[in-house]
Amino acid sequence: MTLKADPATHATGVTLVAVSVLFFSLAGIFTRSVEAGSWEVIFWRGIAAAGFALVFMILRGTLMSEIRGFGRAEMLVALLGASGTAAFIPALKLSSVANVALIYAAAPFLAAGLAWLIMSEMPARRTVIASAIAFIGVLMTISGSLQSAGLLTTGVLGDTLALWMTLMMAAMMVVYRKRPETKVMLPAVMSSVLLLPLGLVFGDVTETQSSDMPLLILFGASFAVAAVLLPEGARRLPAAETALLSMLETPLAPVLAWLILFELPTLQAVAGGMLILGAAAWSQTPAWSWPGQRRKGGQGTPL
Repeated sequence: MTLKADPATHATGVTLVAVSVLFFSLAGIFTRSVEAGSWEVIFWRGIAAAGFALVFMILRGTLMSEIRGFGRAEMLVALLGASGTAAFIPALKLSSVANVALIYAAAPFLAAGLAWLIMSEMPARRTVIASAIAFIGVLMTISGSLQSAGLLTTGVLGDTLALWMTLMMAAMMVVYRKRPETKVMLPAVMSSVLLLPLGLVFGDVTETQSSDMPLLILFGASFAVAAVLLPEGARRLPAAETALLSMLETPLAPVLAWLILFELPTLQAVAGGMLILGAAAWSQTPAWSWPGQRRKGGQGTPL
């Protein structure tokens, strides 16, 4: 007999994940709404995000346990997160919000490939097919940035950085898949702290306009809140449902960019995004079975 989750617990989980997705989807809005350069954004956002996350851990009484549990896996997550962030913010400056969001939607499929290479974890046939479809969607999305001037355009550079960021996030998924006990909050703080010296070297943080500071602080705070809410919601929901809810970030980010920044995605991005989203949704649904056939539970569920 299948046990049903408590409705109140389920509703709380859905709300927490949905709010975290909303906050994550605002990254493009914050980045594109300030005059500050990429490294200035990385620096001030990092300070705010690390500060809010540390305060949260202190108030919750988990800081010392996070410090005691900080090991090689946590350090690897911090390094991957730092590398991903260093690519993510410039990607949003150089490419469209839609392109970055749509390319990131392929992260679960990259994670499945990395898990196969690193952990010899063979993905289900459905995941392999969905990954191939998503890869075509990524190529279609990037093709919208190609211009007659050649391949090395700012749009293509931004898309390439978005792809690197996606690869780093996929690698983080594999770490948590291999070591599920790996801490979440302190590695997130460290990923921001590791980039602060680079922000000082490559950015001009002291010249950041005062009008940008409230948005940059809010950017860091929203990231910290989202990073807290997502795992809190995820532990109240089935993994597949969390994955499906997290996919809402992909269409939500371009819609918000259109409503707030008046940024329209290219036709190639729309077509590619539909392929990626369709592949992701299909990979999360149970396999169809003919009448009389037995449905195989869990087939095709990605990492």
